[in-house]
Amino acid sequence: VYLLFQALHQVSQRAISTASRRQFANRVSENQKLFQEDNGLPVHLKGGAKDSLLYRATAGLTMFGTMYALYYLLVSSMPKKPN
Repeated sequence: VYLLFQALHQVSQRAISTASRRQFANRVSENQKLFQEDNGLPVHLKGGAKDSLLYRATAGLTMFGTMYALYYLLVSSMPKKPN
């Protein structure tokens, strides 16, 4: 039992210590410069092509959902035809 506990302890320590060694580049100042730049773009499009694609997809899905809801409101407001 002690050996099992010791093995689990070593594995957990190794996993924690390797995960904490990863260093990520701090790009906060780069992003601040990008988003505070006065280039006439709204903030939700300053990220580039990816942001533009996400914006258009969201707008398209919103329009589709609105039209779908209105269609079913129209269909459900019509009286049922007798068989």
